[in-house]
Amino acid sequence: MKKLIILLLCILATGCTIVRIDTSSIDNILSVVLSKENNLYNQVGKGYKYYVPRGVSYMDTDELNDKLYSNGVYYYLYIDAVSYFYKIKTNYQEKDNLYYSKKIEGSKEGYLEITKENDKYRIDFMYNYAKIEALVNKNEIENVILNASYILSTVKFNDNVIELMLQEDYLTNREEKYDTFASKNPESSITGETYDADIEAENNEN
Repeated sequence: MKKLIILLLCILATGCTIVRIDTSSIDNILSVVLSKENNLYNQVGKGYKYYVPRGVSYMDTDELNDKLYSNGVYYYLYIDAVSYFYKIKTNYQEKDNLYYSKKIEGSKEGYLEITKENDKYRIDFMYNYAKIEALVNKNEIENVILNASYILSTVKFNDNVIELMLQEDYLTNREEKYDTFASKNPESSITGETYDADIEAENNEN
């Protein structure tokens, strides 16, 4: 695999920093991008906001689900506001039988799973009380992980809005729906029927 070095300008609260990322290594992408704390955002939802990197386009929102697109790949983002509000910890065990499986620990928790499905690779990336799913070709994995890392690491929550939504039973009803239509991953409780169906449709088309 050809090694690519990307120069990324990260505008942080303390100033500007140039970060060099070796995008041939998933471990290195996670280590560098997720370690950077920043306040960038250009997309605002109900109770949350985040940064959509250059080259990625916002397409649609279905309540707490956002659909993004870049270079032929759909990114399905779910914001887990309920787990954020109640500070529910991630319970994930790494799996040796997958293409890639890693538990992410630190001040923010999560995991990254990559599962081979026929000639495609399914990405399940949960971090910072949000999750991105995508179905990609093998040569697209690193770039999708890079974009997803920036999106997930920049998610910020509005506590007042989330608390109000909980009081109105809005998030409670959403939590029940997503528990009912759980994904194939037993550790994942924030993946909905809508996203699984969309990914399955992509898989069938390809």
